[in-house]
Amino acid sequence: MFNAISSRYDFLDHFMSFGIDHYWRRKALDYLKVDKPAFILDIATGTADFAIKALRILKAEKVIGVDIAHKMLDIGRSKIKAKKLDDRIHLQSGDAENLDFPDNHFDALTIAFGVRNFVNLELGLSEMRRVLKENARFVILEFSLPGKFPVKQFYRFYFNGIVPLLGRWFARHQIAYEYLPGSVNSFPYGEKFVHILKNAGFRNIVYKTLTFGICTVYSGLK
Repeated sequence: MFNAISSRYDFLDHFMSFGIDHYWRRKALDYLKVDKPAFILDIATGTADFAIKALRILKAEKVIGVDIAHKMLDIGRSKIKAKKLDDRIHLQSGDAENLDFPDNHFDALTIAFGVRNFVNLELGLSEMRRVLKENARFVILEFSLPGKFPVKQFYRFYFNGIVPLLGRWFARHQIAYEYLPGSVNSFPYGEKFVHILKNAGFRNIVYKTLTFGICTVYSGLK
């Protein structure tokens, strides 16, 4: 599905969020600034937007991005090469639930809008924890659902009604943009997700909602 929409993914990502997704990514990376991680893993890296921002904002030495959609990775590699960052950002095919890295390997881990796509959420979180070094920090950026009037009503109308139409018109793939609101609606955001993170063995977990609750940043330590 993500391979099928790869050529229009970046455009629609920014267009449908009115460009606010750039702000969300920067706010998420703020949680890692104090740690100054040198070696970062970006899971569900897609076209490498978050990996590129992590490298530049955090001044990291190296970022590895992993995704299962090879066409998304191809676009990411082109972007990285154009920005002359291919010596510091490496993208590779991989499954978040079976990461091909040793234990205690990374200084930090990031994932933007990908954790809700895990087939087995607990297994994916277990793998994330395994490859992080002791006391290393993760940052997860994910959609959530606003709870206050009138944002809640407008968001549901836009997300459930308009987004699939935009996906059909611009990406020629309505199913993918019907999947998007469906996956967000079923994701256990907020305190429910914090509980799942704690059960996975993470600690010192904090979270913050952004833009009236449309998006949430979660951070914690191994």
